[in-house]
Amino acid sequence: MLGQFALHNPAPGRDILRLEGLEVRFGDIQALHNVNFTLQYGELRFLVGPHGSGKTTLLHVISGKVKPSQGHVLFKDSIDLTKHQEQQIAQLGIGRKSQAPSVFSTLTVFENLALSLKQQRGLLSALWTKMTSEQRDRLHHRLAMIGLQSKAKERAGSLSHAEKQWLEIGMLLMQEPELLLLDEPTAGMTVSEAEQTGELLHAINAEQTILVAERDLAFVRCFAGKVTLLREGALLRESLVQELLNDDKAAETFLGRKVERGA
Repeated sequence: MLGQFALHNPAPGRDILRLEGLEVRFGDIQALHNVNFTLQYGELRFLVGPHGSGKTTLLHVISGKVKPSQGHVLFKDSIDLTKHQEQQIAQLGIGRKSQAPSVFSTLTVFENLALSLKQQRGLLSALWTKMTSEQRDRLHHRLAMIGLQSKAKERAGSLSHAEKQWLEIGMLLMQEPELLLLDEPTAGMTVSEAEQTGELLHAINAEQTILVAERDLAFVRCFAGKVTLLREGALLRESLVQELLNDDKAAETFLGRKVERGA
């Protein structure tokens, strides 16, 4: 049953993430400029904008892959993520998925999820340690959520691109993050697969807070609620997705081209 293993929202209406005066420079290039941003517990927020607008860099900063030149990244009010490394940030409860799927191709779908659950130092110990009944139930719950029950015994390398994306999301969920960061999760998917991914995100959102960087207009229109628009590293606007798309100037920034309105 959906939500059986839910992480209950400990502070409805409060911020789980807050960025203050964030600046990122790579030499002479300013990738993020004075970004102030908040995300509340239980939100499904979309970061949108054209290529090069700073979406991925923002996720890099939150996950610890990139250190800001200036500013703070506060998680759950008091944890300054700029003072932690990537692995420490993952252990604090932030799961990050990049654009390309990263799974263990020679292991089965079930084994990939089990490996993520065990959190052991060694691969063999992770696979051979006996699961508790609660852990096994949680694993099957995630298998059902990502739609791969029928492929549990298949090697991950045999999965389609979309299925590998869903498997990696499942692997992150096995670690029970409080905040999930996804970078263009529908890239390379068919329309049908993207729709399935959108439905998956809404199912996950019943349990976790999610921040998604996305450029696919059709996907954002169908599945986003509140969106944050970036342009050239600066936060340009926050609004409901339909309000943004009804604003020609904002929509043109999102698309990177002039909007063509029907008659």
